[in-house]
Amino acid sequence: MAIQIHPHARERMEERGATEEEVIKTMEEGETFPAKFGRTGFRHNFPFQGTWRGKSYRTKQIEAYGVQEGKDWIIITVMTRYF
Repeated sequence: MAIQIHPHARERMEERGATEEEVIKTMEEGETFPAKFGRTGFRHNFPFQGTWRGKSYRTKQIEAYGVQEGKDWIIITVMTRYF
């Protein structure tokens, strides 16, 4: 399985503090759930213990949304939550 990250998703990753490694791990090890428009969502929590935009958080949750093409996946957007 190959994972491609769409340029839109890369922009969102940068804005929201997600790394490519986190997104790939989210797809490989995270929870899978159905999303709108026939897409698939992937969710995974990471220990964070850091500061994001001036606030301290213990956990970072990555949600990646993608579409499957054959055996490969294209990630089209990424959401990040801190708590």
